[in-house]
Amino acid sequence: MVKLTIVGRVEDGLPLAQDQTYVNQQDNASFLFYKQQAELLLKQISKDPLLHPKMSILLDHHSFHFLVEKNICYIALSDSSYPRKLLFHYLQDLRKELDNFGETALIQTTSKPYSFVRFSKIIGRIRKQYMDTRTQANLSKLNASRKQELDVVTEHLNDFMQRRQLSETSEISSLDPRMSVSTIWCSRYLQDIALKWTPVTIIILVILVIFKSSFDYDR
Repeated sequence: MVKLTIVGRVEDGLPLAQDQTYVNQQDNASFLFYKQQAELLLKQISKDPLLHPKMSILLDHHSFHFLVEKNICYIALSDSSYPRKLLFHYLQDLRKELDNFGETALIQTTSKPYSFVRFSKIIGRIRKQYMDTRTQANLSKLNASRKQELDVVTEHLNDFMQRRQLSETSEISSLDPRMSVSTIWCSRYLQDIALKWTPVTIIILVILVIFKSSFDYDR
């Protein structure tokens, strides 16, 4: 089933609305964990937009699914067993509803997270339609798209985050020439050598300076 839904702005990673109907006290800690992960992923997408408008990211026995259109990111978390084609039907329905929401100016200018409470209620209403995958409406959607290939990129969360971090590091290096120095100079081994021998080197240099000064004075 769909356990979490967040709609956010790609430009700055601001979450605009969330589904408020899924509340399970027993799983509250895990729910908060997945919500934090979704918000983190939204922030990552704001820094470096997805190369593909549809994407799935695997985490444990769950999957985050993303649909990005018109600078809006639709995120849904589901069990890995939930039909992915049906999940993207759900995200497309959310996109259509937001297109008809009629508050484009507020979507672009608001600065308060989760401020679109009215749309949160719409998310809850639509999600209920997708809770049972065996309803006639959902089976019809699956059958209609059975022969269609789902053009979705899939990654594991760790791989996705590592690739993003490498991309950010490369970008910083290209902007700051000091970061382009060979990685050997940033090694732990050379740091240990520097910490050990730098004070000794300084003392030797001071002695040499004093000795040279005394020698020049005697002359």
